[in-house]
Amino acid sequence: MKIRDIALARSGDKGNRATLSVIAYDPADYARLERALTAERVLAHYQGVVHGAVQCFPLPHLGAVHFVMNDALGGGVTRSLALDAHGKTLSAAILDLALDADKDWTASTLDPRIP
Repeated sequence: MKIRDIALARSGDKGNRATLSVIAYDPADYARLERALTAERVLAHYQGVVHGAVQCFPLPHLGAVHFVMNDALGGGVTRSLALDAHGKTLSAAILDLALDADKDWTASTLDPRIP
């Protein structure tokens, strides 16, 4: 089962930061989503794209998890040569992540940039 089976995602830009929200379709699935999506796992998933710290903000009242990914957009919209300088496709990438964190991620990928 993948994240896309229980949630939708939206992403955008704030300077050189990408923002990513993952929202459960059903509030009953929020706890599964929160367990599966940690700052460490998100950073590992976007390895090579995100070069700074990832911050996680659980939003249980909305059934969502919000991430701020620093140094993720090649300097920002006006400076980046990337095709997706706004970071809109980052939301599609998170939806393909397996819901069961144990199947495709291990603690060995922990990164010191996680606050």
